[in-house]
Amino acid sequence: MASYDYDFFVIGAGSGGVRASRVAAGLGARVGIAEDSRIGGTCVIRGCIPKKLLVYAAAFAEEFDDSQGFGWDLGAKAFSWPKLIAAKDREIDRLNGIYIRLLKGSGVDIVEARAEFEDAHTLRVGDRRVSAKYILVATGGRPSLPEIPGIEHAITSNEALDLPMLPRRVAIVGGGYIAAEFAGIFHGLGAATTIIYRGPQILRGFDDDVRAHLGAALIKKGVDLRLNAEVAAIRRESSGALRVELADGGSFACDRIMYATGRAPNTAALGLDRVGIATDAAGRVEVDRFGQTNLPHVYAVGDVISGPALTPVAIREGQAVATTLFAGRPSAFDLEAIPTAVFSLPPVAAVGLSEQEARRRFAALDIYKTSFRPLKYTLSGRDEPTFMKLVVDAASDRVLGAHMVGPDAAEIIQGLAIPIKMGVTKAAFDATVGLHPTAAEEFVTLREKWRPPAEAAE
Repeated sequence: MASYDYDFFVIGAGSGGVRASRVAAGLGARVGIAEDSRIGGTCVIRGCIPKKLLVYAAAFAEEFDDSQGFGWDLGAKAFSWPKLIAAKDREIDRLNGIYIRLLKGSGVDIVEARAEFEDAHTLRVGDRRVSAKYILVATGGRPSLPEIPGIEHAITSNEALDLPMLPRRVAIVGGGYIAAEFAGIFHGLGAATTIIYRGPQILRGFDDDVRAHLGAALIKKGVDLRLNAEVAAIRRESSGALRVELADGGSFACDRIMYATGRAPNTAALGLDRVGIATDAAGRVEVDRFGQTNLPHVYAVGDVISGPALTPVAIREGQAVATTLFAGRPSAFDLEAIPTAVFSLPPVAAVGLSEQEARRRFAALDIYKTSFRPLKYTLSGRDEPTFMKLVVDAASDRVLGAHMVGPDAAEIIQGLAIPIKMGVTKAAFDATVGLHPTAAEEFVTLREKWRPPAEAAE
């Protein structure tokens, strides 16, 4: 019988890898994990956690303004970007330490070095060679940059979180989660902010009503939203500013340009081709619904495979792999009705199908939606309506999706994710008493089906 150094060795100590290694160790496996950066991965170190801390900071600008409608007079306000970044760094250091302690407390061996395959069961980890019965690839992804003239002047979200000073003028290229969130951060903290997106509306993949609502809200706040636009080149001017040249011939100046146009999987230096592990055209590891690659003892989870690039998804995938291998319970990845949020200003959240997705899968739909001014804004005077929408299968009355743009969207949608995952009907929503006065109660008071304007006019 073959003898290995480890029962289970994980490459990458991000959210998915950490969860898989801890669960496997708890089930009695001998586990090792390799990480060539800081323990915690993208989410903890340079993604959702530090980014949301900056979103909180940006949101205070509007909170201070709104407070005047409630009788507060705060006087002169001042903001320090260096103080914010220092505070963020302290919190990330604290979380990094917690993750290290969690791994060590679970009995997982941590190897702080880069790992790559030497053969099917052997890895070169720094200056060590280790063997494992099972191997998990959980190396995540990284921001990608296009090959255009002057791209060396651009930054990504990684660098944006550590800028020494807040830029006066920022251009953000892209229209997804990261672009929308950083637009809120930079604009909220006082930078003149421009979004450049090649598509007709931001947040591709979300419900069209949600996309339109957020786009309009950003414009109303003063974000320069340039749709159907592409950057052709970037050049440094003699003044030190950056000149952004657009494909249509136009241009404008900024102090920083940040690209948020997608992420690439971290697979290039793993030696996957050396052992014949299949990847797709983009370099993502190909797996089945259990996370198993074409090499039966090698698995992969998280942003390094295709699917939703979300931290809770990677965590669930990591747990599923460990359970499959060491608990004797095959656990497939369940990607249905995953709640998701964009911590833009205003925030967006959704669970289930968009109207557009649902129309491709169901014969007939009932649509319910509303837009209203939150109670808080009646005194502050802020003109920023909240938007809510339910997508319902007309045949079964099952709620297929819930969508929201507005304060507390993520907190509200997380609560709705449970019944929607369980197959709740619209009748059950109707039978539920609302909690008044809240925005959330609007989801259980929607009674009138939406009709297209032409149909409603008949």
